[in-house]
Amino acid sequence: MRNNLPSLGFGLGLRTEHYNEILDSKPNIDWFEALSENYMIPGGLPLNFLDRIRADYPVVMHGVSLSIGSTEPFDKTYLKDLKKLADRIQPAWISDHLCWTGVHGQNIHDLLPLPYTEETAKHVAERVNTVQDYLGRQILLENVSSYASYVDSTMTEWEFISLICEQTDCLLLLDVNNIYVSSYNHNFDAKDFIDGVPQHRVQQIHLAGHQNNGDYIIDTHDAPVIDPVWDLYGYAISKLGEVSTMIERDDNMPELEVLVQELQIARNLSANILRAAA
Repeated sequence: MRNNLPSLGFGLGLRTEHYNEILDSKPNIDWFEALSENYMIPGGLPLNFLDRIRADYPVVMHGVSLSIGSTEPFDKTYLKDLKKLADRIQPAWISDHLCWTGVHGQNIHDLLPLPYTEETAKHVAERVNTVQDYLGRQILLENVSSYASYVDSTMTEWEFISLICEQTDCLLLLDVNNIYVSSYNHNFDAKDFIDGVPQHRVQQIHLAGHQNNGDYIIDTHDAPVIDPVWDLYGYAISKLGEVSTMIERDDNMPELEVLVQELQIARNLSANILRAAA
């Protein structure tokens, strides 16, 4: 099925350090991505800020604890609270990660990779369909950065993602930095990843910084986007066309203006590539 959701333009992750400035200055940001788990509560100041910012900007929800790849039953309270938040703020879409995050009822808050097999794809697809039926909408799945792989994998990550999309009609959040990090750590061509996913299903792009330790990279989200990731983003736009894009910064948080300036790089790069292709 073709993706019919609109492009929102260029956004930022909504972070507590910037709440007041966003409300006071109404910066030139097209939309915000709210971390779902930060607001899945009955009240309080964070939810109050989210409501007020939502009044001025489109918002999407992004989760880190759905654990869509787990073999354990879903946390029904989590799903109920996720739907309640979505009903409240009416996000443009809801996303989470293609991974698992714990076992035996413990969430270890790490985004762990899955073995890329037909059996795992079928298992994940059944769970994606369960979530989509419960929420009454398509969800977006994000590719994670990884530092280990499974000897049992029988296909590439992009082939695995494509299988799940075929079986669920879900959409994709393409994290270009994660592609770069995993390609470095696992020695594959990052462009093969972009070429290999179902491109008409890509609804959103993440851009972020990372920590290069020489023979491996850690996805830290605590630094500006580096030039090779910008180059890969440009390649993605040349293949995908216009896609909602955001800067995802989680640590070593700069002033909001710094992130707005970095977002402008994405705007300009995307515009130049689309103009050249027109």
